[in-house]
Amino acid sequence: MFPFSLYVLYYIQARHFGYNDYELIDRYEKDLPGVDIFVCTADPEIEPPTMVINTVLSMMAYDYPPEKLSVYLSDDGGSDLTFYAMLEASRFSKHWLPFCKNFKIQPRSPEAYFRTALEPLDDPNKAEEWLFVKVNIVDFMASFFNS
Repeated sequence: MFPFSLYVLYYIQARHFGYNDYELIDRYEKDLPGVDIFVCTADPEIEPPTMVINTVLSMMAYDYPPEKLSVYLSDDGGSDLTFYAMLEASRFSKHWLPFCKNFKIQPRSPEAYFRTALEPLDDPNKAEEWLFVKVNIVDFMASFFNS
């Protein structure tokens, strides 16, 4: 079990950090185990919901078979703000996850990506999709700062 766990970590690391050695990964992709990721939070003042949601969205965007990846949010404080942030994030993820796959973006945290990324000017269709997702994340983040 331990060597296989190391392989899963290697797989995530290779896909997340863009290593070029995909032959081993592609060969065993169908044999990869299910992975559960738990993100824990307790206090929305110490751990702002935008930070928690960026973490959850980046975990969901891992280049790992989606049917084998589960991401859970445990809110020990039972915050309404975190609950509604997660609800909005689930709506935003319908745009963010395909966007990550189509653009092969790094980093996969929306806030970190749009803080450093430049608009793709070479393809008008990509530029339009990029702007649509950026406007959605800016609106999404602004809704928490104005609450």
